[in-house]
Amino acid sequence: MKKLAILGATGSIGASTLSVCRANPDLYQITLLAASSSVNKMFLLCQEFTPLYVSMSDKKSRLRLTVLLKQVNSPCQLLDNEEQLLQLLASNEVDSVMAAIVGGAGLKTTLAAVEAGKEIFLANKEALVMSGALFIEAVLKSGAKLWPVDSEHNAIYQALSSTLQNSIGACDLQGQGVAKILLTGSGGPFLEKKLADFKAITPAQAVKHPNWSMGQKISIDSATMMNKGLEYIEARWLFNARVDQLQVVIHPQSVIHSMVQYKDGSVIAQMGNPDMRVPIAHVMGGGSRIDSGVAPFDFFSGVNLNFAKPDFNRYPCLKLAIDACYQGQHATTTLNAVNEVAVEAFLNNQIKFTQISQLVERVLNSRETQQINSIEHLLQIDSESKAAARQLIKRDLLC
Repeated sequence: MKKLAILGATGSIGASTLSVCRANPDLYQITLLAASSSVNKMFLLCQEFTPLYVSMSDKKSRLRLTVLLKQVNSPCQLLDNEEQLLQLLASNEVDSVMAAIVGGAGLKTTLAAVEAGKEIFLANKEALVMSGALFIEAVLKSGAKLWPVDSEHNAIYQALSSTLQNSIGACDLQGQGVAKILLTGSGGPFLEKKLADFKAITPAQAVKHPNWSMGQKISIDSATMMNKGLEYIEARWLFNARVDQLQVVIHPQSVIHSMVQYKDGSVIAQMGNPDMRVPIAHVMGGGSRIDSGVAPFDFFSGVNLNFAKPDFNRYPCLKLAIDACYQGQHATTTLNAVNEVAVEAFLNNQIKFTQISQLVERVLNSRETQQINSIEHLLQIDSESKAAARQLIKRDLLC
C-alpha cells in the first residue's frame, strides 16, 4: 500500500479523493490529512480514516481539533506548524500527495513534495499558474511523477501517447503528431444570459454551476471563465504547448472533458459524466482502471453535444488569463492573486460581477515586468498584488 497525504482534505477534491479511497481500501494508507479551518469535518475524517498525522493551518482550528481528538483518545498526531508539514511531505512517511489546497496557499506544500520526488496528484491550479517555469523545472530535476487531476488536463493526458504521458512538462507535441489541444469548458451558468444583465448577477446566481458540484471560489471562477483561463495556463506548462497548439472550446454539456487533435485529422476525446471521482480514480490507479463509484455515461439519455468559440466580451477574464500566460510568471501570479481578492469581494457583495475582470485588468496594467528566480519572489508579488487589489476596492476606484 502506498502512503497517501491529502492536502485540502475537507474540500470538494478531498471529499472525492476519500470517496475513491473508500471504494479501493487496499490501494492506499492515509498517513496525512491537511486542511485549513474545517474542524468538524476533519474530526469526522480522523475518526473514520485514523491518519498518522493531521495538519490544520489555522491556529484556532488546530487548538479546537486538539481538544476533540484528546476527548476520543485518537492516536492521530497533530502537527504544530507549516515547517513540520513540509518536513513530513518530504519524509518516508509519504509516497503520494493529493495536492488540492485552493489558491496560492497550496504552492509551498506542493513544491515541497515535488522537490522530494514524490508522486503528485495535482489538483492545485495555482502551483502552475503562479510558478509554471519554476515548478516544472523542479519536477524535471527531482524526477517527481506528476499526474494532472483537473478533469480537463486528465482528459488531455489520457488522449496523449505514452511517450508524451512520460514527458509531462517537456512534451514534444509536434514531434508526436499533435496539432492542437482542445480545452473544453461549459461556459458556466451565464452562457446565454444577456450581457446587459451581467451587472445585476448575484453571488447566489453565480455559484450555481449547471454541471459540476464545487466550492464557492471555483464556482465563481467558472461563471467568469477565469477557471478556464487558469486551466489554459496550467495546460501550457503541463504539456509544453505553444500558443498555436492550445485552444478553448465551449462545450455546455461537460461530457467531453477535453480533446487532442492530431495532424492526420484524428481527434481523441475523453468522455464521461461530470464527476471528479473519475479523473481522481485514474491518477490514483496509476493509469489503471479502478472503481470510481461513478455511473457510466448513458449514450441513450437524449443529451446532445454542442460546441462554440468563447466570446471574450462575455468572458473577459478568460482573455486576460490567455494574454497573461505568455507574458510571464509575474503576470500569471498577479492575475491569480487579484482574482482571489476579487472573487472574495464579490461573494461579500463589495463589488459587482462585472468588476471582477475590471479589477484584475487594472492591477495587471499597473504592474511592471519582472524576472522571477524564486518562489519567495512569486509570493512577494502575490502579496503585493492582493494588497493593491484591496486598496482599489477600499478606495472604490473601480468603474
